[in-house]
Amino acid sequence: MTGTAVRDGSALADPTYRRFLAARAVVMSGNALTLVALPVLVYRLTGSAALTAAVAVVETAPYLLVGLPAGALVDRWNRRRVMVTTGVVSGTVMATVPLAAALDRLGVVQLLVVAAVVATSFVFSDAASFGVVPQLVGRHRVASATSTLVTVGTAIGLVGPLVGGVLVTVLPPALVLGIDALAYLVAAAVLARLRWPGSETVPAAAGPRRLRAEVAEGLRYLWTVPVVRWLTVLGVGNSLAGGAVAGLLVVVGVEQLGLDADSPALGWLFAAGAAGTFVAGLALPRLQRRVGVGLITTTGYAVGLGALLGLSSATSLAAALPLLALLNLAATSLIVNGIVARQVVTPDHLQSRVNTTARLIAWGGSPLGAALGGLVAGAVGTEWALRVAGLGLAASLVGAVLAGVPRFPRLADLADLAGLVDLQPAADLTPPSRAASPRDPAGSG
Repeated sequence: MTGTAVRDGSALADPTYRRFLAARAVVMSGNALTLVALPVLVYRLTGSAALTAAVAVVETAPYLLVGLPAGALVDRWNRRRVMVTTGVVSGTVMATVPLAAALDRLGVVQLLVVAAVVATSFVFSDAASFGVVPQLVGRHRVASATSTLVTVGTAIGLVGPLVGGVLVTVLPPALVLGIDALAYLVAAAVLARLRWPGSETVPAAAGPRRLRAEVAEGLRYLWTVPVVRWLTVLGVGNSLAGGAVAGLLVVVGVEQLGLDADSPALGWLFAAGAAGTFVAGLALPRLQRRVGVGLITTTGYAVGLGALLGLSSATSLAAALPLLALLNLAATSLIVNGIVARQVVTPDHLQSRVNTTARLIAWGGSPLGAALGGLVAGAVGTEWALRVAGLGLAASLVGAVLAGVPRFPRLADLADLAGLVDLQPAADLTPPSRAASPRDPAGSG
């Protein structure tokens, strides 16, 4: 594989990928509405900042609990069928919310259970998607495919929260969640009809399969490749801050910015974050062609830290919106930069394991950030909760500099070296030479 292949490949040239993208867009549209409707519904039911933040905890905790075995299991299974099944499960469970509301039986416990089930299904769907994308478009178009997914998702995320903010003022929030349920089911139906080379196959086992050994293989690969290891481990700081912001965004709008709990302007907060994510999705492929993945990472932590500290002092909507956009631009650049780098250098048979394990580690701070943010906000206010969360970004920034992350090379150089990974047996983690090893492309040790 060459860097030119990575630069010139367009995933949108593949009609099957376009249909896959359409199915994902349907799910993203429903999720964008739920992003606003679910915390608003919890806050209206309870009036509690801690319980509202608990939604973010419940939505991120499943990755910590089942991420490792999920990745190994999905590497055994048919990935397309996993995505279809999880879509059906998520849609069915989400549909219980408007049903319970219609029967006047809806409570916060049910909402937390629904959030947990949908989040758990997402772990398996996410693991399958990591493997499906390279299989569907080819490794040389992974960067194009992943960036397109991010760009489309954030374009939807830009409009969806605005629509969600309006909908929760004219419709019961539980009914808005019903729209998300329908989106899951429609997308599952589309994916059920798609076929591509390898879509019906299951990886053949070389011998008796042992879950613990397969999990360990993914962990060993992740830890042996410095670019994967450091982008993953340092991502905990990003997720710590992101968890706090996600869990408290509605509370920040009401208690810090002075918005009403049923104000459509709450949707603007989510839309501002989506605008930053959209810009990151458009700009990142170009940045990765010109700038090393390590420099993107280090800059992202510095920019994110400054934006978060600024947000903690904001007292008006006009001040908060650009800071949220900048914060999400930095956070998305960090996340997608890491995902694309992992997809480029990881062999196909390890894609689900390595990527779910990496996301598990990188997202490890999200539930802690959400829970800590809710507790601190309840005690001393959202301003200090956001400042405490900023410590995670500060720690990652210092860690990146100390680990030599700024010296990690451009994506095209990683792609050229990825062929060495695919030619080696999975158990052979000894690089052929230090100078040309994809496991130490930056020479940072």
